[in-house]
Order: sequence, then structure tokens, then C-alpha cells
Amino acid sequence: MIIVRSPLRVTLGGGGTDLASYYEKFGGFLISAAIDRYVYITLHHTFLPGYIIKYSQMEKVKVVDKIKHPIIRESLKLLDVNDGYLEIASMADIPAGTGLGSSGSFTTALLKALHAHKRNLIHPKELAEQACEIEINRLGEPIGKQDQYIAAYGGITCLEFAKNGAVKAYPLKIDKEILYDLEDNLLLFFTGYSRSAASILEVQHIKSIENDKIMIDNLHFVKDLGIQSKKALEKGDLIKFGELMNAHWEHKKKRSAQMSNPKIDKWYSLAIQNGAIGGKLIGAGGGGFLMFYAKDKSRLRHTMLKAGLEEVRFRFDFEGTKLIVQS
Repeated sequence: MIIVRSPLRVTLGGGGTDLASYYEKFGGFLISAAIDRYVYITLHHTFLPGYIIKYSQMEKVKVVDKIKHPIIRESLKLLDVNDGYLEIASMADIPAGTGLGSSGSFTTALLKALHAHKRNLIHPKELAEQACEIEINRLGEPIGKQDQYIAAYGGITCLEFAKNGAVKAYPLKIDKEILYDLEDNLLLFFTGYSRSAASILEVQHIKSIENDKIMIDNLHFVKDLGIQSKKALEKGDLIKFGELMNAHWEHKKKRSAQMSNPKIDKWYSLAIQNGAIGGKLIGAGGGGFLMFYAKDKSRLRHTMLKAGLEEVRFRFDFEGTKLIVQS
């Protein structure tokens, strides 16, 4: 039995600049934080030939090519696991399609489990690169590289995306006391909406390829906000960080008409009036989780609860994708 967990994430600045359509021209930068909400993969040797795959559906197939789940199928093919006699199952603390990077977490967890099955050691960088190879190159998803890298590395991590596709990952230099304050005052609320990020990201992807000036200028501005957020966090200026989150959200909404909706706008306005300094919708937009930096977290919690939003409390994860059972 092999069990692997991989953390979900929240973006602290610069989100959206990790798509190739942008960073291959201009380079990208963002800050991402892994949180203690996880995707789990279990892998078990069976006594019958073939593959049993359990997720929101169940599959029983004889050969890898017959597996319908694209990430599982391509991961098995990438690592040349074709001997059968395997049962693979997934579970998650948070539903997919809610903006916390679950697809990247799923892929890194699955790859880590398959490497453990083959008795391989793998560095987080290689794990992230393999996950990107599957999701972006093989499956052609219009997504960035943030989710795979932060899931593999964990922590509060700065990610620089070079024009040639290389990724530099390094920890944010943040004082421990500031880290605890940040953790305590970042509040996450579920909007009740789940959505596919693909359609929203496809708009950004196409406009970036076409050199749409409004989209490119928007992403330039957001990347600069990410760099400013890094400086604010490393200086311990959390009020400034909260204000930058607010500026980020105002520009993020302009990327797509699907980014927000009247209910989300109403909840956001309510939060700003009741204890939040700034915030944003996590992920590509359209639903999922609203995250706020609060100056009065008690008031904010009470207001959001009264408005019908459920809070998901979290801490940061500093372990990344981790093998937790191998027997």
C-alpha cells in the first residue's frame, strides 16, 4: 500500500503570469503558498490482472490505453507502468474546480505514488516538470505551471518563469512572526460555486498570443503587483500586502467577463466594509474561494457566515508532495 498527499494552494501575488502565452514573451513571476488541505492518492497491488481506477467514477480495464481518466492514463504511460495488477484511488479535502490548484496536486501526488511503486526517488523540481509535461504538453490544457510547482515544493514559494520555460523556485524570505500573522489573518471562504478554469484561461491564452494590448498590460501590472507583494511581505508590511490584494482583484476582474458575477461582487464589497483590507477570488475566477486579508477577522468571519459563506480554516504546508505510507 502506498499513500501520497499533495497540498492545495493559494496565490499571494502575480497569478496568471505563469501561462506560456505570457511568460515566453515577457517572463513571469508569482508567489504561491501551499496549504494544509490535500489531495490523496492510494496505490495498491492487486491479485488480479489489469487496473482498477477509483475517483468520482470507477474504471476496470485490462490495459493502460483503455483508461479514460487522462491524467492517470498519461502518468502511467510516462513512467512506463504497464504491468497491471494495480488499484489507484483518489480523495481530496476540497472539491475540484474551486480554484485551489487541485489538478496540479492530483498529478504530482499520482506521479509521486508511481515513483514510490517503482522504488524511485524524485526531486520536487523533476516532479513538477513531469506534472507539467502531462497536463500542459501531453493533454494540452490551457493552464500555467504554478500549481504543479507549489504542490511539489510546498511552503510560501516565489516562482520565476523564464522565456525559455525554465522555472526558478525559492522560498519567500519572511520573518517567522510575520508568517504567523499572515497565516492568522488570511481567511478563506467558499462561494458555493465550482467551475472549470479552462474556458477562462483560454480567453487569456488567446489574447496573449494575439498580443492584445489590454490583456498584456493587465498581466504586466499584475506581475508588478506580485513583485511589490514580495517586498511587502519580506518587510513585514501586511497592511500593504492586503491593499495590493485589492488592486490585484480589481485588475484580475478585467481579464474576462466570466471572472466574477453579481453575487461574488456583493460578497467582496461586504467583506471590505466589514473587516477586510483586501482580497480576491482564488484561481482562474468564476467561483471557488474568496480569500481576504483581515484587519478585524472576528467581524469578517461573522459577516461572511451571516451572508451564507462557509469558512475553510488553514495553515501553510511546508512539506509539499509527500509519501506518507509505503508498506
